[in-house]
Amino acid sequence: MQGNMTVVTHFILLGFGELHGMQMLLFMLFLTLYIFTMMANFLTVFLILVDHRLHTPMYFFLGNLSCLEMMYSSTILPKMLDSFLTGKKYISFKGCITQFYFFASLGSTECYLLSVMSYDRFLAICKPLHYATAMRITRCIQLAAVSWINGVVFTSVYLIFMLQLWFCGPNEIDHFFCESLPLIKLSCSDTTFAKYTIAILAYTFTFPPFILTFMSYLFILRTILRISSRIGRQKAFSTCSSHLIVVSFFYGAITAVYLMPETEEMKNYTKFFSLLYTVFPSLLNPLIYTLRNKDVKEALKKLFGRFWKNRFLPCI
Repeated sequence: MQGNMTVVTHFILLGFGELHGMQMLLFMLFLTLYIFTMMANFLTVFLILVDHRLHTPMYFFLGNLSCLEMMYSSTILPKMLDSFLTGKKYISFKGCITQFYFFASLGSTECYLLSVMSYDRFLAICKPLHYATAMRITRCIQLAAVSWINGVVFTSVYLIFMLQLWFCGPNEIDHFFCESLPLIKLSCSDTTFAKYTIAILAYTFTFPPFILTFMSYLFILRTILRISSRIGRQKAFSTCSSHLIVVSFFYGAITAVYLMPETEEMKNYTKFFSLLYTVFPSLLNPLIYTLRNKDVKEALKKLFGRFWKNRFLPCI
């Protein structure tokens, strides 16, 4: 208690409550999505580990991204599936803060990993003679470690300011997970300082990787356009097209969510675009890299060829 105000001990995630007649259908849809997401990302990591042709900087970072996507999905989807199946939409205060922490930390780390991957493509296309020296294994490990550490540091500082807020009711979050903006709106405290501080932190930690990604692709595009051969341009572009699709999808969805007007009519659209950068990329990313990448497809064929050979030849 603080005066006559009761401390909120749990929140209610309204999720997709407006689709109350489709809860079981949504459960089956997102369960299938979750299973395929975990399988696709696990298979990507496994292929990178077992196939020596994939022991390159680009696939090292892709392996990190796939590990992150498995954790990302497991932060949001299990709770969502539970609410669809049981109808229990509440989440404890500690559970909500924990979900927010991991969501924000992994999201920030993804921004940095995507920028590092774009830098890797920049070196491969624009500075090919320096690529082997610049992207040594120790450098790759350092860049990946910095990406993960920055995500943790940013979210830890962010969380300190979030925990200064007082929640006394209402406790209904009109979203399918504990996102910062809906949480701040529920606070009984004066949120002016927290909003400005959080905005500055978000800008400081997430804008640099976006700029690095943007500038990398500007230089890549300039280099590709200078290639005289059409086949050469196509080959150069194919080495970064998969990553460009992933980056465009990720930042496009985030931009749509945070620049969308905060009106009652736009709430459902906000939830939909939130799915586009929280849930769907975790499945689409490994599929995009697999379907558009010759090395990964060859590794996949080799793996399944070995599996069928070991399974059926002894029986012949």
